[in-house]
Amino acid sequence: MKSSYLRGLMAVLLLTATAGCGLVRSMGKNPQGEELGRLKALSNYKNGSFENLAERSDSTIKRKFLFLHSRPKTIRPSHALPWVKTNLNTLAAPAPTIVWFGHSSLLIKTGQGNVLIDPIFSNHAGPVPGLITAFAGTMNYHAEDMPPIDVLIISHDHYDHLDYRTLKKLKDKIKMAVVPMGVGSDLVYWGFDPKKITELNWGQSVTLLGGLQVTATPAQHRSNRSYTQENKTLWASYVIQAGHYRLFYSGDSGYGPHFKKIGQQYGPFDLALMECGQYSPNWPWTHLLLGQTAQAAVDLQACLIQPIHWGKFVEANHPWNEPIEKLLPAAEKLGVEVNVPRIGEPYTLGDPLKTKIWWDFK
Repeated sequence: MKSSYLRGLMAVLLLTATAGCGLVRSMGKNPQGEELGRLKALSNYKNGSFENLAERSDSTIKRKFLFLHSRPKTIRPSHALPWVKTNLNTLAAPAPTIVWFGHSSLLIKTGQGNVLIDPIFSNHAGPVPGLITAFAGTMNYHAEDMPPIDVLIISHDHYDHLDYRTLKKLKDKIKMAVVPMGVGSDLVYWGFDPKKITELNWGQSVTLLGGLQVTATPAQHRSNRSYTQENKTLWASYVIQAGHYRLFYSGDSGYGPHFKKIGQQYGPFDLALMECGQYSPNWPWTHLLLGQTAQAAVDLQACLIQPIHWGKFVEANHPWNEPIEKLLPAAEKLGVEVNVPRIGEPYTLGDPLKTKIWWDFK
């Protein structure tokens, strides 16, 4: 396994070296010219990059290559994850209905339209195939299975959230894309109509046809699609207002006071779709660690958690099912309910929670 990661690393370094030549479209394109000038005028863009609300020292760069060591045997499931085949074109929406595809990819059917979040259906996460491969059982949904998309929401530009191959296939199904500041440059580079892209800074909202409101809120993370261009685009969490239902999507974020501020300003939430997985001492500040997912939901004033950012890719050194096994007792202790559907299994707000333990294997 180590040799495959080293080969993948060498591929990334080669791609990084050639990115400036425009040879690898999957790496996207950072804002330039007038677009870059627009970003430089923002209060959270300083000294050539976006900043978190409270910058802290982080050991990520120094310890990054420890990712290649101390990998438990249970880092990947021993057999295919169970999944449910759902016709996504016939979902009813008496209340928001959520379908999870593994990791952070979600479809939300609402009375105001279809919302697709951070879709990745190319079965790997990275600029080239084979770098970070999906688990068996998570590769049964494809771009062709998606219904017409009223709004695509992207949280940030990392490869496990912004997937070139998926978006190229989905482009003609998407009516509008809502992305953090600067990420629109990637989409335009990949052939999206600029008129169908709305970039938001933290605290900005857009109301779409049908009345669906999307608000970008802070997250504590970073951005880059190469090792040489960091934080040139923004990262965000989102508040989604669909009728009288209010949902929160965390994107990728470390724990911080921003959760409580979001809860005070926009909460309470009927559902919080919360990062839960791919934590590591290599990045202690930009992802939620064990126990922090449940506490962040309390801070948000969320009635219900559905965990995301787990169950599809290996991006850290913990056992593949550790995130959910640790989340459940932590949430119970804090009095927060947890919904854990299988991949592809729809859940409608107000229905009985999905609590069947389907992940109890190594």
